[in-house]
Amino acid sequence: MSDTSVGGDVFFVLVGAILVFAMHGGFAFLEVGTVRQKNQVNALVKILVDFALSTVAYFFVGYAVAYGTTFFVNAATLSGGGEGFELQGLTLVKFFFLTTFAAAIPAIISGGIAERMKFLPQCLATVALVGIAYPLFEGLIWNGNFGFQAMLESTFGAGFHDFAGSIVVHGVGGWIALAAVLLLGARKGRYNKQGQPIGIPPSSLPWLAMGSWMLCVGWFGFNVMTAASLESASGLVAINSLMAMVGGILAALVVGKNDPGFVHNGALAGLVAVCAGSDIMHPIGSLIVGGVAGAIFIKGFEICQNRLKIDDVLGVWPLHGICGAWGAIAAGVFGQEAMGGLGGVSLMAQIIGTGVGIVYAFAVGYAVYGALKTMLGLRLTEEEEFMGADLAIHKISSTPEQDLLGR
Repeated sequence: MSDTSVGGDVFFVLVGAILVFAMHGGFAFLEVGTVRQKNQVNALVKILVDFALSTVAYFFVGYAVAYGTTFFVNAATLSGGGEGFELQGLTLVKFFFLTTFAAAIPAIISGGIAERMKFLPQCLATVALVGIAYPLFEGLIWNGNFGFQAMLESTFGAGFHDFAGSIVVHGVGGWIALAAVLLLGARKGRYNKQGQPIGIPPSSLPWLAMGSWMLCVGWFGFNVMTAASLESASGLVAINSLMAMVGGILAALVVGKNDPGFVHNGALAGLVAVCAGSDIMHPIGSLIVGGVAGAIFIKGFEICQNRLKIDDVLGVWPLHGICGAWGAIAAGVFGQEAMGGLGGVSLMAQIIGTGVGIVYAFAVGYAVYGALKTMLGLRLTEEEEFMGADLAIHKISSTPEQDLLGR
């Protein structure tokens, strides 16, 4: 490769990494707008600290687990194309890009366990999940580790196709979150003695909407820049992401009966679902996939909260877990040439890959959070939960000046 082409790829992947990094601000503000005011500071701190811990864990352990490459060499080797490293630090910006994906796992989980989780156990869970648990599955799917993809390809003619992580990132995060939420239990006052749900309204719809917008914008880096080079970049990925997003919005508008929280999350549901097949589906297929995802999220959220009595605060299990599973399976349908797609995908391989991801993520989540529950406990005390995580953990509220004036 020429120096110019390598430099172009470095810049391309770097921009993608920056866009996905900005999505973590979206995760933060989506949570800030959804939780009660007494937990807003905690939401902001959690996402930022989780990103820092994820970067360290992925740098020293996780990337090597997934791709077999360590960074324990000199800087000249790292940036100059030594063995295992591409020229001009291209490998390094790819690591940055993949780090933003890995850090999405605790960011997703954060929304489910909000308002009652201790800070230290969550930090320890982040290190374990991003350092070991997530990279094991990432390497299985995206690096061909352990022969799983080869087995699917030899049996069904194609491996498990997950271009940008409907299952690898979103599904894994969502199903781990389900395990964590089940172990944690519902917030105080969320259900009455008869088990009937008591509504807890979001604290700020504008903050919630801002979080959704930030995620939507960054998602085009998440999907398009997964190509990892200028030569491989595809406008099809961009238009499919766009169509799935608007499909999710419109479906949520109708099914959610104009509820603004559902509308803004509907966009995210469509984007979660399209990740897997965004490089092979027809735009009309992506519109359908996104629309179905928007409806799935709303119905899944209602069933989760009202029938199953699972207090998943931001609905991350239906949004990332269930919609991610739908998108991965849908890629095996709408990616087929008969459906206008590019082909090269097997529905059976998609079903098996999705099932393996679900079982693995839930089991890992239950093991990690179960161990932490036994050793340290997961929940704030009843008094701390009533006070709010902001004061209980960080000793400051989201409006400290008003607190002073109120004394």
